[in-house]
Amino acid sequence: MPHTLVIGGAGFIGSEVSRLLVEAGREVVILGRGPGESRCLLPGCRYVQGDYANLGLLRSLLNPGCDVVNLAYSTVPKTSFGDPTFDLISNLPANVALLQEVAQAGARRLLNVSSGGTVYGAPQSLPIREDHPTNPISPYGITKLTIDSYARMFHATMDLPVLIVRPANAYGENQRTGVGQGFMAAAIDAIQRGQSVEIYGAQGTVRDYIHVADVAAGIVAALERGKVGEIYNLGTGIGASNLDLLRLLESLAAADGFGVNVTHLPERPFDVAANVLDPAKLEAATGWQPAFPLAEGLASMWHHALQRRLSAGSP
Repeated sequence: MPHTLVIGGAGFIGSEVSRLLVEAGREVVILGRGPGESRCLLPGCRYVQGDYANLGLLRSLLNPGCDVVNLAYSTVPKTSFGDPTFDLISNLPANVALLQEVAQAGARRLLNVSSGGTVYGAPQSLPIREDHPTNPISPYGITKLTIDSYARMFHATMDLPVLIVRPANAYGENQRTGVGQGFMAAAIDAIQRGQSVEIYGAQGTVRDYIHVADVAAGIVAALERGKVGEIYNLGTGIGASNLDLLRLLESLAAADGFGVNVTHLPERPFDVAANVLDPAKLEAATGWQPAFPLAEGLASMWHHALQRRLSAGSP
């Protein structure tokens, strides 16, 4: 199996990707910014602390015939809107330089993780296919789309063996709270703290929620069986609103003695009303299909968060 470099491989999605690659028999090197001692790593996986913008370090980790999975990104949609210049400067130069380095190193494949939730903008139809127009309305989506365009340009002009996946809204048991990473994690945290859940607008937004294990499996499937030069949506094709999720959470919360309170805030200008991805292209190319039903995944996330809170002695 090819040596595989996973940039951002100790993060929420990256740690699941790294685990699957190790289980498949690959030698995996993770490049991340945090200290390695705090990371849960598997045998056959090596952690290197550093910034992928450090080209000397990056070159030392690349070799001919290797595979690269790039999950690195330093902002989220909310923070990108607050400082679009930082979003651009902190992400675009490093990602373009990465594309050049991977091409020059003679890598076997580069899988770049983009964003299905932001690059398309307001949908003309649902679910969204890969040939849907791209009109992002957040700096995050604009920068992600620009990186996609550079990747396709390097594929056309330098024969860069790149594939692009655009995941929907990932959720799962280890999703962080307080960083704008996901509505589910924020809602569960608020309910278990006895706080109000914040929703933007009367109904909130409709999103395609996909369990992180399904996202990771889709990324590995695309890396191993996808076609170089192609873009693949990674979603379930099923939409759920914020209120739909809260209805599912209400029964879980009630069973454990919690109530659900909601605060409605004004709609945010960078939120499209609905985003649901059509995964048919990835399914046809690789045989991948999502395995976690939303209700099942949400229940697992709820119980995991509650157990962690009780173990920590949190109120």
